[in-house]
Amino acid sequence: MFIASLFGLNKITLKKLVLLLSLLCCSVIVKAQYNYADWSVGFHVNSVKGYTDVSQNANTYSASAQLYYNFTPYIPLALDLQVGKLSGGNDITDLYHRYFTNNFTTLSVHGDLQLGEIVDYQNSFILGALRGFYLGAGFGLVRNNITSIRRFDKENPTYRFPGEDQSINTMLSVRMGYEVKIFNELDEPFMAVDLGYIHNITFGEGLDGYTDPPTKFKNNAPDQFRQITVGVKFFFGNPSSYVKPITAQ
Repeated sequence: MFIASLFGLNKITLKKLVLLLSLLCCSVIVKAQYNYADWSVGFHVNSVKGYTDVSQNANTYSASAQLYYNFTPYIPLALDLQVGKLSGGNDITDLYHRYFTNNFTTLSVHGDLQLGEIVDYQNSFILGALRGFYLGAGFGLVRNNITSIRRFDKENPTYRFPGEDQSINTMLSVRMGYEVKIFNELDEPFMAVDLGYIHNITFGEGLDGYTDPPTKFKNNAPDQFRQITVGVKFFFGNPSSYVKPITAQ
């Protein structure tokens, strides 16, 4: 009542003023919340190429699907399933006439950190355009299914090239790319387009089906393969609030 008497306000007027200030504060708080969906699904097509123990590796293709949990609009964690084919070697041009075809499957978990999480892009056109760039890493399993291979030496048919037609290897992935979010009328992302590069290092020799002894073959690196990937992502689920506008202002 001291404040009311100081400014010449009666009790009813003071209550109205407090109510008005409360409503203004609430409107500011609501306005400062920017929503995004907790979950998303993605679908990608990939150009894949192995780096294996044979001298030539072909460009082939794979397809993959992802389920994402979005910690923020710029930090997704994904469960990734991929099926595809790796091939390499040549019966004529390879020094040992070796070749392989691997109809592989991978199951992995990976996370990305997009630039928009760590920079203030609201008043910068350049940073706003760059906020979708990301780096990431992941780990998982690759199941190798060798469907075509030269298992015995063409020049010495009694020598069997060591290796297995069926195997499972662990793998480590490093990732980089760019994601473009597409927004609905509420300025919430409802889908995204993704372009990326992924390099997968396997802990084993199963990609090409050859477990070469270093005394006979040069084998100083684990089998690896890369992906050049393009895909789409669709957001769904309960909305969560973010601390800054997701659209570039």
